[in-house]
Amino acid sequence: MVTVLAALLAMVVVAGLGLWAAGAADLPDNAFPRVVAATVVAAVGGTIELSGNAGALADTKAGLTVIPLSVTLVGALVLGAGFLRPLRHRAVAGAGELAGWAARIAVLWLLALIGLALAARQTFQLSLGDETLGDLGDLFGVSPKVGFTTDVPPTLFFGLLWLVGVLVLAVLVSRGAPLPPRLLRFQASVRPAAYAMVLLLLAYVALGIVIALVVAATRGHAAETVAVILLGMPNLVWLTLTIGLGATWNGRVEGPFGLPMPQVLDEVLRSSDTATLNLGALAEHDGRVWWLVVVNAVLLSAAAFVMAARSPARMRAWQHAVHMAVALALTVLMICLVGRISANYGLSVLGIGDLGGDLGGDLFLKPELWSAIGLALLWGLVTGFLGGLLARPVRRRGAAVNARKP
Repeated sequence: MVTVLAALLAMVVVAGLGLWAAGAADLPDNAFPRVVAATVVAAVGGTIELSGNAGALADTKAGLTVIPLSVTLVGALVLGAGFLRPLRHRAVAGAGELAGWAARIAVLWLLALIGLALAARQTFQLSLGDETLGDLGDLFGVSPKVGFTTDVPPTLFFGLLWLVGVLVLAVLVSRGAPLPPRLLRFQASVRPAAYAMVLLLLAYVALGIVIALVVAATRGHAAETVAVILLGMPNLVWLTLTIGLGATWNGRVEGPFGLPMPQVLDEVLRSSDTATLNLGALAEHDGRVWWLVVVNAVLLSAAAFVMAARSPARMRAWQHAVHMAVALALTVLMICLVGRISANYGLSVLGIGDLGGDLGGDLFLKPELWSAIGLALLWGLVTGFLGGLLARPVRRRGAAVNARKP
């Protein structure tokens, strides 16, 4: 129970502070707590449905798909640590025992999700803006409203799936967590690679936070920077990780929408109906994006070194290359699945849409999945082989020490 409460409290605090920094505390009708609940629901894969109503002669449309990965990451770290705490100092644990621990957490987690899902619902009255649009609204009886609710069954399903993923990953990453006897033979190949990938993702987040704080200190916009850090920093830095590998994302930004990303990315996404987001397209606006390749090479090589150093000494360099390639491909697949963004809304009167102002907008961002995975496999093979070679002296010293023991 403490584990679930701690994870939820951490997620609520991070989401609340991030939304407060973004200005959501000024929402009408005391909607702030409900928006925080909706943010936490979205962070674990829950389904938030937007709805609109503008009167008999008008029509509204709205949709939103985005995961605030900062909130997701904090919840996963706290939940994973709480799950592993009572299992530490154990060499082996039966599958039934691990399943029992997980089941107790899952029951409390589902109850908490139900409470959040019921709380995450609100309706807002929208302003038509200037006097002309306001007069049209009065003439046609247009009173636009937009709201959100939580679709409970999908939220419980995806929330439970997220929980299972977090617990499984926690067991895989932790060197001291016990495994069922039948799975012990896999720990030498799976655990070091899983640990290296988690370390890689956290390193990108830490680097992104440092850069964001430096930019905020030198250029201002402190509140906006805090909002990005607390709500969407992994969305941004893990996207740049895939772009640094050579992956391509397609997207568009039109209307008042914006993305929490550097100006060069926003400019590219606004340049055409469907813009291509990759190293080449970004380099046309700012040549410094090629440094992403250098950063990727350094951090991936470091992750591969850590993976090899934590692996048994008997493993060869080509085995490290294969392990790194598979782990990185799965990591990039995860980023491509959770990093997708889509949002749209609009208002039309008597069939006439796009009335101007901030009454319509469209945004989407999606990856070219298979090419991204292929590039991840290639990078993983190269850096995994290099990491295996670099870690040979470290592992040989350990093997020599063990060999001298009686």
